[in-house]
Amino acid sequence: MMYLHIMQELLFIVTESPDGGLTAYCKEQSIHTQAETMEDLRNAIIEAVHCHFDDNEKRNIRLQIIKEEVIAA
Repeated sequence: MMYLHIMQELLFIVTESPDGGLTAYCKEQSIHTQAETMEDLRNAIIEAVHCHFDDNEKRNIRLQIIKEEVIAA
């Protein structure tokens, strides 16, 4: 009998912080992190996921980047 291993996917919402930098929070789990650059944020998210689950399972991490812009009309 063959079992299919379905990889868990986590969705993180990424926003610009009012104080500068970026923040991210996971929709499915209680995981939050922040960083100054997008590259640093990606690494912080990976580290936070590993700390949260404390296992060796592989997970897909999807980033939904929200960018707000205000224009005068």
